Amino acid sequence: MEYSPPPFFKTGPTPLVRLLLFSALAFALMIADARLQYLDSLRQVVSIVVYPLQRLASAPAGLAHRVGEFFVTHSSLRKENARLVRENLGNAFAVQQLNALQGENARLRELLGARSRIASNSTLAQILYDSRDPFSRKVVIDKGWQDEVKAGQAVIDDRGVIGQITRVYPWVSEVTLLTDGGLAVPVTNLRSGLRGVVFGIGRDGALELRFMPVNADVQSGDRLVTSGIDGTYPPGLPVAEITNIERNSAYMFARITGKPVAGVASNAHVLVLSWESTAPREPAPEAPAAAKRRAKAKKGS
Repeated sequence: MEYSPPPFFKTGPTPLVRLLLFSALAFALMIADARLQYLDSLRQVVSIVVYPLQRLASAPAGLAHRVGEFFVTHSSLRKENARLVRENLGNAFAVQQLNALQGENARLRELLGARSRIASNSTLAQILYDSRDPFSRKVVIDKGWQDEVKAGQAVIDDRGVIGQITRVYPWVSEVTLLTDGGLAVPVTNLRSGLRGVVFGIGRDGALELRFMPVNADVQSGDRLVTSGIDGTYPPGLPVAEITNIERNSAYMFARITGKPVAGVASNAHVLVLSWESTAPREPAPEAPAAAKRRAKAKKGS
């Protein structure tokens, strides 16, 4: 019986063929994820599987932080308590004035029959880590759909808008920061009342107020707040401060840049707002056939 030894070199596809094959597969997966959303369910499953590993990896840092907090001296706690008591007493008068103004505002709204525009609840969340994509400005928080967090909700800190929830998983959520190149926020200039849209540039600490005419009433130092017309952000939340204006008559729009008011890159805890606008929805456009019938009725009359 004849026996032939195995070949010395294994035969198979060349490295170039393998490169082209896997590149085509990766390109197809990116198209399926970006256009057809086929990988959302797979991403949810992977998030559930990887979540315990993420918590385990962050456990040493959390343990060290708790140990450091435990060894805070008693004297520093007493000083902090005394400072908070003084601040509380100093703010008591301002709080009383605020309550009086809120009551007066409510009475004026009832008198004018105005509709209340803000009705929101908030959820405290902790930032776990930054996104792994170096070309985006995103963070991951420790609240998901188990905590009734939904995509599209606004995220703020104690100074203003941080960003918006863009993806939600069972126990964590992804927040797109205000400085990300793909995020836009409708705003109002507090000084002039001029409305516009703020876009992220893609760098931390940089925002741009686009599509403003060269002669627009905008000045350096102006504060921009949310206008609330998009139904995502409650009105009146601080967003940005104008830092630079370039006006050139050769161009239709001015180049206006600013910086975020909130601590976009310096927060450990944030608030997720659950806000629904109570303003009536925009009426649906009239069908062409109905418009023609109405025009004929007007002519006949």
